[in-house]
Amino acid sequence: MLEKDTSIKHRVKLVRWQTRRLVTAARWGSEKLASTPAVLGNAMPKSGSHLIIQILQGLTKFGPFVNPGFPPVNRTENNLQLADQAVLDKLFRMRPGDIGYGYLKANEKYIAALTRPGICSIFLFRDPRDMIVSHVFYATDMFTGHGMHEYYNEKLETKEDRINAAIGGVTEPGFELRGVQDRYNAYIRWFEEPDILCLRFEDLRLDTDNSLSKILDYLELEGFRPEIDRDQAVNTLRSAINPKKSGTFRKGKPGNWRDHFTQRNIDYFKETAGDLLINLGYEQDYSW
Repeated sequence: MLEKDTSIKHRVKLVRWQTRRLVTAARWGSEKLASTPAVLGNAMPKSGSHLIIQILQGLTKFGPFVNPGFPPVNRTENNLQLADQAVLDKLFRMRPGDIGYGYLKANEKYIAALTRPGICSIFLFRDPRDMIVSHVFYATDMFTGHGMHEYYNEKLETKEDRINAAIGGVTEPGFELRGVQDRYNAYIRWFEEPDILCLRFEDLRLDTDNSLSKILDYLELEGFRPEIDRDQAVNTLRSAINPKKSGTFRKGKPGNWRDHFTQRNIDYFKETAGDLLINLGYEQDYSW
């Protein structure tokens, strides 16, 4: 359902955002705030969005960044999907230093909005096999309001069947779900944009300091100059990570798919997703 967010909660958050901007300007100076890029953490669903927003919120500890406290840019306060124009309005409303996050596919309008001067965008992606496992557990057990909750619990009997449904997609009326190849195809153009920083979820978890340093390098290219040294900045961002504060956190362990995929799931993924894993750099061939 496409909505426009006019809720009282949203209006209250707009006031809070403006207040936080005033406080940030008083602390760091209006000129420094004005020269700091806005930054958006963008991710595929179930691919680490809560991780990237925690990291970005850590920027407020040592620079003129503002955490507005808004929901994802493509969602209302009630978690309803916003129409494209409403999403674009939010993106163009972001001011210097603002931090946001969302789940934005790589269409022409969003690409233009996130590659314009004064904004940085970090796209986080994940091994499709781990993404599928996370999605299945979330929709089956954690979020009863998920569009696939009833289908997974009442139409399918086993985890193996649910994983295969998530791999190939579902076309039953009322339970439409795109297959894994189609889902990734909707985001793949972010990799072609030199102004977008693309990071693997696995690298943020397993090679954290190096990945955080890449984020700082990227922001510095757009004009942000931290007043603390690099090691301190990296340590501050790392300390902001707390997966257990995420309401959707389960494990987030890279390679967790091996504990859940059966041979049937593996064979079906290879048949359905083609070269997806190879193109994303997760495998070199089909011998996994």
